[in-house]
Amino acid sequence: MIELEGVPELVDPVMVAAFEGWNDAGDAASTAVAHLDREWKGEVFAALDAEDYYDFQVNRPTVFMEAGVRKITWPTTRLSVVRVGGEKPRDLVLVRGIEPSMRWRSFCNELLGFAHELGVELVVVLGALLGDTPHTRPVPISGTTSDPDLARRMDLEETKYEGPTGIVGVLQEACTHAGVPAVSLWAAVPHYVSQPPNPKATLALLNRLEDLIDVRIPLGELPEDARAWQVGVDQLAAEDSEVAEYVQSLEEARDTAELPEASGEAIAREFERYLRRHDGGGPPAPGGHATADGSDSTSYLRDNPSGRTRPPKPPKPGTDDEESSED
Repeated sequence: MIELEGVPELVDPVMVAAFEGWNDAGDAASTAVAHLDREWKGEVFAALDAEDYYDFQVNRPTVFMEAGVRKITWPTTRLSVVRVGGEKPRDLVLVRGIEPSMRWRSFCNELLGFAHELGVELVVVLGALLGDTPHTRPVPISGTTSDPDLARRMDLEETKYEGPTGIVGVLQEACTHAGVPAVSLWAAVPHYVSQPPNPKATLALLNRLEDLIDVRIPLGELPEDARAWQVGVDQLAAEDSEVAEYVQSLEEARDTAELPEASGEAIAREFERYLRRHDGGGPPAPGGHATADGSDSTSYLRDNPSGRTRPPKPPKPGTDDEESSED
């Protein structure tokens, strides 16, 4: 561990973590933590020693120039603190890095050491996986935990996943063994348009995080970016009739599966979020990846709205398993 500054005293802290790599389809999770860090002007106070956890032939350092001097940035995981004001002040410890290449148990123990020292009350790990979900529908977010009491209290699912896992699953399990309450929030990213960025999935993760920890998150330009992203993907998909037909089949399957959710509780949740954002506070402030079955996958369609890249033929409907969280 390389400690950059003194560890601050925090108010009701929650640790929010995300890692680039297998657990981060469309870079949705790591971008969400980067958004929190940027909007709330996070202060970095520690970084893990890159020598301990990274294979530099897999995650290479980068060279840059600063005032005419060559410098090197090493792949690592950094911890920062953001102070959230308002009626219920709460601090967040943000953990953002790259999935380590080795010594995962030591990596998790080091993060848990920080959590213990800072008095962290809850660990929320963000992830994103590839799934059979259409880009035209709301992004499915799964909230899972290994703690039955926490599941009941926070309206989460008890994880039932079995299969390959990444650092998100390992960290959540380490938290469970250490007696630290932990939750994973997973966004399902369309497997046919998995290239980053995916602002729609990032926005969905932040909305769910906001509900979970009862903190209003400034969204900045994310809502507009999400709309622009969807319009861009619509245009790309429309260029190929087979892609358009496949998206339509995913829409029909999704709509049929979610008919019970189309009213009542789901609508109430959205309306409550709308009221929280607009009542009393004025307008809001400004490689492969995990799949539902745990395997690796690559993209079928570039999701660059301005790139106008013609998509290759997608796989036929029904070739992938139903969506579920990796952990």
